[in-house]
Amino acid sequence: MLPGIGIFGGEDRVVKVLVPYLRDKGFRVEAFWALTLQDAQSVAKELNICFSTNKVDDVLLRKDVELVLILCPPNLHSQIAVKALGIGKHVLCDRPAGLSQCEALKMVHAAQYYPSLICLLSHGLRFHPAFIQMRKCVEKYVGVPKLCQCRLDMGPTLGKTFNWLCDDVMGGGNVTLFGSHLIDLITYLTGQKASRIHAVTKTLIPQTRGISGTRRITSTDFAVVQMEMDSGMFVSMTLSNQMARGHFSQELLLYGSKGFLRADGGTIKGFTYTRQEKEYQRTNSTTTQGNEFQYQKTNLEELKEIILYEDSEDADFLLIDRSIRSSCSNDEVHNISALFPPIYMDGG
Repeated sequence: MLPGIGIFGGEDRVVKVLVPYLRDKGFRVEAFWALTLQDAQSVAKELNICFSTNKVDDVLLRKDVELVLILCPPNLHSQIAVKALGIGKHVLCDRPAGLSQCEALKMVHAAQYYPSLICLLSHGLRFHPAFIQMRKCVEKYVGVPKLCQCRLDMGPTLGKTFNWLCDDVMGGGNVTLFGSHLIDLITYLTGQKASRIHAVTKTLIPQTRGISGTRRITSTDFAVVQMEMDSGMFVSMTLSNQMARGHFSQELLLYGSKGFLRADGGTIKGFTYTRQEKEYQRTNSTTTQGNEFQYQKTNLEELKEIILYEDSEDADFLLIDRSIRSSCSNDEVHNISALFPPIYMDGG
């Protein structure tokens, strides 16, 4: 039997999409927590969850809750995760792990202290079949990875009101929300971890029509990140929120000694260099009997392209299973953008 689930969240689209999906897979959602009791009761009633509360311990101490999903604001992630692991609950936590390195390390130490418990951050790209296939092809098409280039262009991720997504100290910004997924994906594809990092982050749009006055946006909407990995590979990553709302495009190129792999949306392509030996003739000299020709050989390098994974029908559904369409409205389904659904882009 699948474990009962307790969800720490809020009155946002993430929970309203996720709960029907979990039930469709056979999980039981036993309890729901929100910052205020009113929000908790409202969501629980809408989603038919039997227990709701605004007290953390009330969820963690329930015997029918064996798995905890942490989808609340990041300032509570580390606190809830560490307490849940100490009680003996499995934990799946949304990014970021915490507001500081200290909070993240507390979660790491708690997970190491209880190795029999599952403790994961929701970096879901590594579980998608496109990138599983891409990882299998690294040896054949890339060889020894030398360079990785990532570019991500999207629209604004903020909502109409000020919340934690607008504040870099509270965990907002495209590096936290999207760059962390790419960093995890690069580690998954290559098996390498970052040894040195340099980044430039900017907030190019400090105010919007709905967020103005004394409130100012400090979360990053443009970032350039450069990393040197522990085995010598270099990574260049550009993240931008300057496109129109709803736009989302992502490209990842992984270069190596044999060729390179390219991930563009839901399509994975492999490129290899092949050498072909060809003959050509050259006039050597002219005599009374005509031209004398000398044949020479030369090596020509050609680039060969192969499509390794193409999901033309549902290429956009990389973090949400296709069966989620049965529990989403038509607008929600058609607005899901490549690689990340809009529930991660709209700011709740």
